[in-house]
Amino acid sequence: MEAVIKPTPQQQCFLDENGLDISYLQHAQKWFMPISAEINEHQNGAKRPLIVAINGCQGSGKSTLAAYLELTLNETFGLSVVAMSMDDFYLTKTERQQLAKSVHPLLATRGVPGTHDCHLMMDVIGALQRNETTAVPRFNKAVDDRFEASQWTKVSSAVDVIIVEGWCWGIGPQPADSLIDPLNPLEAEQDKQAVWRTYVNEQIIANYQPLYQLTDVMLMLKAPSFACVKQWRHQQEQKLAARLSADDDRSGLMSEQQIETFISYFQRLTEHGLATLPAHSHVVWQLQADRSISQVSRNKELFL
Repeated sequence: MEAVIKPTPQQQCFLDENGLDISYLQHAQKWFMPISAEINEHQNGAKRPLIVAINGCQGSGKSTLAAYLELTLNETFGLSVVAMSMDDFYLTKTERQQLAKSVHPLLATRGVPGTHDCHLMMDVIGALQRNETTAVPRFNKAVDDRFEASQWTKVSSAVDVIIVEGWCWGIGPQPADSLIDPLNPLEAEQDKQAVWRTYVNEQIIANYQPLYQLTDVMLMLKAPSFACVKQWRHQQEQKLAARLSADDDRSGLMSEQQIETFISYFQRLTEHGLATLPAHSHVVWQLQADRSISQVSRNKELFL
């Protein structure tokens, strides 16, 4: 029988903010505490911040894992941690609309490689590595646009660990011949000439792989298949809506039908990542349909 965990005030705040109960801490103690302890051991006397990346498809729990690791590394081990999401580096709505006009209309929708500000991400990570004061951007999904710079998260002290989470972090480009045939109705009807998916692939090579090469530790929450994503993304949207007050702008929230269309944008690279990323990850947690973890595997050759 597992010992009952009494949450600290900070842990209780984490549970409340993420709509979780005490069972998450039991779950995390088993599956995530070991990597937390290893990161702490590695950083004992380290000369630079460690960059820990978390990959997981939409709704897999990567943001929650990032928040848990941030809390645990800080509270349990006394490390200074900054956790950030690729989502907060999306191009502004205006910038994406310009891309939609100049390259392809599908680029108006946030999500795929090519819709993030990779130069800003590189600048922020670089500043954190050099222990320089910087500000981490924040993106407001409820209105599908970036917060004003005055609302960004300021970091002014040295950090030991930088956590970056993102659905596409670490996923490499596809072979060119894989782009020829459309994968779903969205591609078949709205990307008939493969312009959009080719642009996305080129962006990975030019702007995303240089970011991925900064990774020291690659963690993956591996979904059973892409089929789980719709249900998980719907739950994610409900959680986002629950956090908004009655006066908040909800124009960016999506209906179930909009979610189904939205996740079609992610299908190609999500499936490619499920097939290829485990071999390049230090730790892979295999998820079941209810998002519980069935097993963990490690790539010994890559590990710390």
